[in-house]
Amino acid sequence: MKIDLAHQQLTTLPQLEHELHEITDLNLFDNALTEIPAETFDMRKLQILNVSVNQLTQISPRIAQLTQLTMIDLGHNEITEVPGEIKQLSALSDYLYLHNNRLTSIGEEVCQFPLLRYLNLSDNELEQLPEAIGELIALVELRCMNNKLTALPASIGHLQQIRELHVRNNGLQHLPESIGELTTLRVLDIENNQLKSVPESIGQCQQLRRLNLRHNGLSTLPVSIGHCRSLLEMDLRSNELTELPPSLRQLTQLERLDLRWNHQLQFPEWLTELEQRGCIVYR
Repeated sequence: MKIDLAHQQLTTLPQLEHELHEITDLNLFDNALTEIPAETFDMRKLQILNVSVNQLTQISPRIAQLTQLTMIDLGHNEITEVPGEIKQLSALSDYLYLHNNRLTSIGEEVCQFPLLRYLNLSDNELEQLPEAIGELIALVELRCMNNKLTALPASIGHLQQIRELHVRNNGLQHLPESIGELTTLRVLDIENNQLKSVPESIGQCQQLRRLNLRHNGLSTLPVSIGHCRSLLEMDLRSNELTELPPSLRQLTQLERLDLRWNHQLQFPEWLTELEQRGCIVYR
């Protein structure tokens, strides 16, 4: 049974007409709650909980009682830490959203969900991800945009089901060699970081469709980039490129290549080959 109480400026949970044990989906989106209502923890059949866009500052350890949860959205609050008890939510399989909070760190407690497919940690103040992130083996999409990350753990390569990795607007100084182990990856967004190079292992990401490296400090690209034969779009704007590897000519599926604002870049003649194949090259 679904209970929809969104957009009502609630500060507490009103009296409900239904038995708590009958509720499977509770939507408290966009209210004025400062904590998850205590009654929620008695909804033992609850599978979906949305408490995003409220004023939560903490997550009660009682969250561990909701063992049937498959989805939980805690985004757009003021949460400063995630309790260890959250790891008891072993049924989480769809999404765990913790974006737009005030988290400065997360531990292995958010990495104990082998069925989880979507994790959003964007718009916090995270300086690192735990090595245990690699234990989220069913993860399809990981979003960690707008944080303070300076590196990704090597265990990121264990995410063998991942299709999209979004880490734009951080302080990443390098990528781990294990990035090449993400053979199912289709979207890699690393815009606005501090990369000086990209590892040769990127060439192993042969399902990659979109690669966004805009606004970094790259002076060149690895030769192996030519092995990413599925690439459709590559954004290299605002780097420090001085040359391009000829292996880019092997990207026969490429539809869009953006090279603007690389002021020292000498454009090779073979770029016209890409254009003749239908690729739009922005110079």
